Amino acid sequence: MSKLILYIFVIPFIIWALDSVNINVIFKLGKHTNYQARVLYMAVIFSLSYLVVSFLYDFMNVFSNIFWQILYIERNILI
Repeated sequence: MSKLILYIFVIPFIIWALDSVNINVIFKLGKHTNYQARVLYMAVIFSLSYLVVSFLYDFMNVFSNIFWQILYIERNILI
């Protein structure tokens, strides 16, 4: 459930960030260049959002584990 929430926040941010990149310049002039550019754009959006969400999720899990370990150690010291 927390990954879904992260995806809801990350995907619009990635779209906003990639909005400034002109991908059409990469492709040669031709019949299907606009379609190819949109497919590449969607693939880049999904790839970047997966990487960012995975990083944030792992980052939150590591610090959550560290927090609970510190809390457990302090609780045992006080008892």
